[in-house]
Amino acid sequence: MSLLLPERGSGLVGKAIQEIISRKSDASESERFARRQGEQWIFLSSKDGDLRDFTQTKPIFERHKPTHVIHLAAFVGGLFRNMHQKADFYRDNSLMNENILHLAHIYNVKKVVSCLSTCIFPDKTTYPIDETMIHNGPPHESNFGYAFAKRMIDVMNRSYNEQYGSKFTSVVPTNIFGPYDNYNLEDSHVIPGLIHKCYLAKQQNTPFVVSGTGAPLRQFIYSMDLAKLFIWVLREYDDVDPIILSVGEEDEISIKHVADSIVSAMKFKGEYMWDALKPDGQFKKTASNLKLKKHLPDFKFTPFQTALQETVEWFVNNYDDARK
Repeated sequence: MSLLLPERGSGLVGKAIQEIISRKSDASESERFARRQGEQWIFLSSKDGDLRDFTQTKPIFERHKPTHVIHLAAFVGGLFRNMHQKADFYRDNSLMNENILHLAHIYNVKKVVSCLSTCIFPDKTTYPIDETMIHNGPPHESNFGYAFAKRMIDVMNRSYNEQYGSKFTSVVPTNIFGPYDNYNLEDSHVIPGLIHKCYLAKQQNTPFVVSGTGAPLRQFIYSMDLAKLFIWVLREYDDVDPIILSVGEEDEISIKHVADSIVSAMKFKGEYMWDALKPDGQFKKTASNLKLKKHLPDFKFTPFQTALQETVEWFVNNYDDARK
């Protein structure tokens, strides 16, 4: 039985995994990512318990007795929330990680796959970053609370593996986007935040104002692609060492390119400008996906424009129900 522990509030990746695993294998969907005979997948929500609380988390493991766990649970937010709630980000994420991994050990879970983030990498580093560089220096000042809490998952994975032989590992996705994201204007990540802002500007006939200069560079991964890779890691990747799940370095794009693409996908015709007095955040965190390519050389990522168009259309069509 595979148990998926949800992201706190968003459900972005969990919903994508649920969609991919529910598809029947056909010519367009590799058998590698489809549900297999005999598999049982349990998708939890935040209503099932507060994973920061051991007394609420233990009954989840007792009730389901999972053989495999995908740990997506996290207290997340955008740049400004990370800058102003560092203690909250560190404590909440640390508590969840401790409870989930220790209970996975207690209940003899065969495998745990935890989700990290490229923000855990050192701020001052050489590029591209790879899996060996996670602990080579402090992360960016803007989100060190979240970043250090996430780094500790790698430490815990190694510790449980060395002491108990536990098969706990982690993945490091680059910037994720897609349907079911958090589109809140105050604490969302860049793509959902800009989609919502552009939508409102179009509806209200007001300028679309984007914070910063647009210069920073990012690699973005579509949630549906990431879902397939999570399923592959759960079934086939057996190293304790993390693995970066990302498009290639050649697919890194600027925030300006992202905003321009949103304007196009939204068919926004109004005034569009930049507020360069607002901070940009970390300029780049280019990640190497060579390790992934060695394992899955034929994996095809959804082109960014296609994935963005699908995401914008989902948001517009589900505006009333989207998390915002």
